[in-house]
Amino acid sequence: MKIKIVTLGCKLNFAESSALMQRLADEGHTKAKQGEEADIVIVNTCTVTDTADHKDRQAIHRVRRENPNAQIILTGCYAALLQQKKDKGEPLPIADDHILEEINILKPKDLVHFVNAYSRDDRTRCFLKVQDGCNYFCTYCTIPFARGRSRNPYIKDIVAQAEQALSNGAKEIILTGVNIGDFGRSTNETFLDLLKELDRLSAPNYRIRISSCEPNLLSDDIIDFVANSHHFAPHFHIPLQSGSNEVLKIMHRRYTRELFQERVEHIKRVIPNAFIGVDCMVGVRGETDEYFADYVEFISNLPVSQLHVFTYSERANTRMLEMDLYVVPQKERERRSKILHKISEDKLAQFYAQNKGSQATVLWESKKTGNQMSGFTENYIKIYGPYCKEKINTFEHVTINV
Repeated sequence: MKIKIVTLGCKLNFAESSALMQRLADEGHTKAKQGEEADIVIVNTCTVTDTADHKDRQAIHRVRRENPNAQIILTGCYAALLQQKKDKGEPLPIADDHILEEINILKPKDLVHFVNAYSRDDRTRCFLKVQDGCNYFCTYCTIPFARGRSRNPYIKDIVAQAEQALSNGAKEIILTGVNIGDFGRSTNETFLDLLKELDRLSAPNYRIRISSCEPNLLSDDIIDFVANSHHFAPHFHIPLQSGSNEVLKIMHRRYTRELFQERVEHIKRVIPNAFIGVDCMVGVRGETDEYFADYVEFISNLPVSQLHVFTYSERANTRMLEMDLYVVPQKERERRSKILHKISEDKLAQFYAQNKGSQATVLWESKKTGNQMSGFTENYIKIYGPYCKEKINTFEHVTINV
């Protein structure tokens, strides 16, 4: 059969879609070509925000229009929550509800096994799944309900997959998961143990990036290890969500802004050129004008490189909806988002300026734009150069002039 997979959301979803396509190919199915109608379309969904839900619904309708005779299968986080609605007899938020009748979706209570996955579609980089699920249950988030409890494979299994990815030509591995710093919970190992093993793979020339890691789990030992490692990139992505301690308490986050600041300052102390990306949410319930002003002042003074800004949207069945809190008007949420986006733009420009003239190593990618190609340095600065096919998926030492 001809298969098409439509993937929305995070790097973890892309890794799982890639692994699923490979499994289907091993069973004799083929990937539908661009513009070709498929026999089966799998939509791997996301539900992190209302916007994500809206994109899921748009994708479902588009897939139905473009593949009128195909069997449509939904998987991923949004699909899991839809299944829960079905189980409770609640109305589904898409017009063609019959699409869901043929779908078999794992319910959260069934999500107890770890399924290995890594992306194979991009020869340059590989998204390697090292952990799944979350035990944190923040008051605004539905992901633990969709993904289940935290779990992971053994280090030896991840090492084997990493070795396979490198032998297939990947030069960069990105560790992904829902809460990767929680690695080891189901195997009595530690995230630091995993990093140490991945730093001594047999391939001679590769690098590894750590995706989003909670600040309370990103220990000084991990930061120091990355600083002195052979293959880990000086690149961190740390979710802050709010710069107000009062809002962090409302969110049921497991750290204070003081701890977050300590982590950032430690990174900059031992790896001065490190790129630090930060997840920031605005407009959550309870975020008063005073708390937001405090938030802005805090994030403005942090030596981070870029903000990934989310605007809060109410999620059904989350505890935040049960709390008696100030509700930020939608227009005000949008205004606050623009403020943080401007801060992010300024910080990124400053980070690039600070690194101008320094030496770095770029990994060239295959995409061609006009007569140029691009790639990223170890500290995540995008570099452009004249297109040269022979350079694709190779490292090159460069002087940063952006």
